[in-house]
Amino acid sequence: MLLHTLNCAADSEAFHDCLRTAGPEDTIVLLGEGVYRALPGTASRRDLDASPARVVVLDTDADAAGVTPRLGGLALVDMDALVALSETYPRQIAWY
Repeated sequence: MLLHTLNCAADSEAFHDCLRTAGPEDTIVLLGEGVYRALPGTASRRDLDASPARVVVLDTDADAAGVTPRLGGLALVDMDALVALSETYPRQIAWY
């Protein structure tokens, strides 16, 4: 069980490494620049949708990027929920 925080461009090797590493018991949190990976119709969104991991988006970063209305069904989490996730998962990997 891993919590992955993803803050990188879709063409970043870290993005692809995260997706290769994430398993069905993991959660990927898109934050910072990573929120753009959630936009429907993009290759990165298709890759995220194909991931066995749960994918969520940090609400404040999505709002700041102006993408919240376009997330197409991905769950939003607030800072309290992110902290709760970090307490739930025994390990975390930050991808930049």
